[in-house]
Amino acid sequence: MRVAIVHDWLYVVGGAERVLEQILRIYPDADVFTLFDFLPAADRARIGYTHAQTSFLQRMPFARTRHRAYLPLMPIAIEQFDLSGYDLIISSSYAVAKGVLTGPDQLHISYVHSPMRYAWDLQHTYLRESGCDTGLKGALARIVLHWMRLWDVRTAAGPDAVVANSAFVARRIRKVYGRTAKVIHPPITLSSDRSDGPRGDHFLVASRLVPYKNVEAVVRAFAELPDLHLVVAGSGPDAARLRAIAGPNVSFTGFVSDAGLRQLMATARGFIFAAEEDFGIIVLEASSEGTPVLALGRGGARETVQVRGPQRSGMFFDKPEPEAIAGCVRGFIQQEHNFTREACRAQADQFSAELFRVRFSRFVDEQMALHQTVCEPPTRILPRLEAVS
Repeated sequence: MRVAIVHDWLYVVGGAERVLEQILRIYPDADVFTLFDFLPAADRARIGYTHAQTSFLQRMPFARTRHRAYLPLMPIAIEQFDLSGYDLIISSSYAVAKGVLTGPDQLHISYVHSPMRYAWDLQHTYLRESGCDTGLKGALARIVLHWMRLWDVRTAAGPDAVVANSAFVARRIRKVYGRTAKVIHPPITLSSDRSDGPRGDHFLVASRLVPYKNVEAVVRAFAELPDLHLVVAGSGPDAARLRAIAGPNVSFTGFVSDAGLRQLMATARGFIFAAEEDFGIIVLEASSEGTPVLALGRGGARETVQVRGPQRSGMFFDKPEPEAIAGCVRGFIQQEHNFTREACRAQADQFSAELFRVRFSRFVDEQMALHQTVCEPPTRILPRLEAVS
């Protein structure tokens, strides 16, 4: 069986690339297709491939730094891959990968990290933050996004089966595409240190510092909690503004390494997550370090944070606003003794890479068996008719 794996693009290693890594662990001989690939050799080796077949976008000017400018060309580019020689096609899609062209005798399974959010429910936010919400530029951007939505819906019928990374995304897939998706949560990297080390005195936010992550609301919440210490880990365009509004009990680390971030998580009293994400891998990474999570009770966090029962791993606040976050922190402090490292880690263990590979490979095998049954030629009944006559 020849296997092709189609990924939107490769220029950073994030959550989608971790899924790609585990799929390649299941199918190590698969060929990788992507619109463009600018990863260094070390990251390619980490993911599990040495060479990817790329589209004509790989050779376009400034594709490495301004690839979103080529968004109108991406549907055309993804359709140029010739996958006719493959039996199984797995697309890892948060933009256009699910739109590859396949035949009726090929099995196409699409792992959808999310429908294109900038073309659907986040269109207005995307246009506003990119400066394309008014004028001629705004009109052209809206026309392009309208065309992208038409193409996105048309190609949603292409995959034989759809997998979502969370029930939240499955609901979006149902609403946007009218497809029912199997939920298989993405893998996380579990903590390598299971010891019960001492906690520090800080609460932690770790995020890219951009508006939709709602880090500002967390920083302002700690202005109401002057006796508590907040550490903000990460960098981004909002960094200077956040530093300007922060009180003396808020410190900023800038970019930190994976090992450094894990250490900050392991020693934090609590990890605060104020964004509405499709899944939110970082929430479970904090749980894996044995740290309770205080999260916005929307999106994927509702599937990753256990707020009831003896295995509680965190608490929710209902709005990404300073008052709600501060109230949640106060409530947590009153119950802090009820949260254990063991319970937090037990919650994270349900999302291990090993379990992802088992669940995903089992689903593919089921779909392959079903596909082979459907593709079997009909039984030849002519000789029986001749015998009867």
